[in-house]
Amino acid sequence: MNQSSFAVTRFENRNGVISWRVDGRLHGVRIRKNFKTREEAIAEKATQELKALQADAGIQSATTFLSEEQLREAETAFNRLKEKPRSLSFYLDYALTNYREPETQRLLADAVADYTAAKQHEREQDQISESHLVFMKRDLNRFVRSFPKATVAELTAERLINYFNLGKPSLKTYNNRRGIVSTFLKFAFQRGWISENPIAKVPHHRIRRKRGAVATLSTAKAAELMAAVEALDGGRFVPFFALCLFAGIRPCLRTGEILRLKPEDVNLETGFIFVSADVSKVREPRKVTIQPNLIAWLKAYPPTDERPIVPKNLQHVRARIAKAHGLSHDIMRHTFISMFVAKFRSIGEAAIQAGNSEAIIRKHYLDMKSQTEAEEFFGIMPKKPAGEEEPKPMPAAA
Repeated sequence: MNQSSFAVTRFENRNGVISWRVDGRLHGVRIRKNFKTREEAIAEKATQELKALQADAGIQSATTFLSEEQLREAETAFNRLKEKPRSLSFYLDYALTNYREPETQRLLADAVADYTAAKQHEREQDQISESHLVFMKRDLNRFVRSFPKATVAELTAERLINYFNLGKPSLKTYNNRRGIVSTFLKFAFQRGWISENPIAKVPHHRIRRKRGAVATLSTAKAAELMAAVEALDGGRFVPFFALCLFAGIRPCLRTGEILRLKPEDVNLETGFIFVSADVSKVREPRKVTIQPNLIAWLKAYPPTDERPIVPKNLQHVRARIAKAHGLSHDIMRHTFISMFVAKFRSIGEAAIQAGNSEAIIRKHYLDMKSQTEAEEFFGIMPKKPAGEEEPKPMPAAA
């Protein structure tokens, strides 16, 4: 530390003129200056002592064009770089070369609209499936509703994690939400709407799959279900439930294969249901063998223009039936696959019939049902004989 002190003394020159002298040392160098007045000498003494204090604190005075705020920012920058191996100029050059400001502060709603339009174009080119497009739009609409006034650049990892955890979802639902938003944010990054993708800081959950975890119906419950459907509104809803339960057609009323399956795809003469690539969820065509009991159901209640596979008002009717018979989302399809594996003991054939991989069949559907129960399941028959004409309403009395 500099032990600097300055003194002001009265000094008489040879010509008899009185001066005031400032005398002291700074950094080991003697400083001695004369002034006409005592006030000027005291001011210089204060200046020299301030320089000594600044030197002790590592503060230096300099002439600069920078404002006070800019000087403080420069000091902060140098302090942050004390332990860094490179100079401030190096890091500044790197930032100027590599950093790009977002081209525009794009509203999330507008960005999602552009993204879904691009995905719609991909759908028209047959690059993605209709079911995937519907699922993606539904999730992104929910995403926009959660951030109605936000720009894409305002999305942070913390905000995304809070959104993915809304409603305490399962790990699979969390991962599904993350996957949809991740693909959208990659699109936004490519458009320059964000300079960094926050999804990289959002964790992806690893899910341990349990073998045989799917829910299924027992043969008795399946028989009760079909009896109730047959008795409802003249059997108008039989084709939908029979095809989902006894052929494993994906039953979702928003994106399922059953929505796109046409009556002409069900050929009782050849004994096959043709699920085209446009109908299939996995975009691969397949032929499903129509089991003898399904033939009986479809002959008794054949799909027609008057009795379409997906009748009007089915969504509300299905909701009531699901509540009464404990139907979860895919339980009819799961039941078919489990029963098929049990009856025919062929994982490969079950994968072909259901449009799944053998690994999925082995992991979730093997040894869930006995062969005896499976035989009984595929023996569930309608009460109405095949081909029997439905009773016509009596004419109104005159």
